[in-house]
Amino acid sequence: MAEQHKTENFLLTVSDREKITKALAKAVQDALRKHKQTGNPVAAWRDGKVVWIPPEEINLLEKPSMD
Repeated sequence: MAEQHKTENFLLTVSDREKITKALAKAVQDALRKHKQTGNPVAAWRDGKVVWIPPEEINLLEKPSMD
């Protein structure tokens, strides 16, 4: 009985992680889209340094998946 409870808790945790990951990916895309639309650069970490990415170089996904 306790083993089944552990399995159920594990599956809920994994399911929540997937939902959280998808929600975060969508939030990032939304933020990038807003920066691009308003002409604001974004900061990113590249080759061990912080760099500014101009709005015209911000790449967006066609449609973020929120299955």
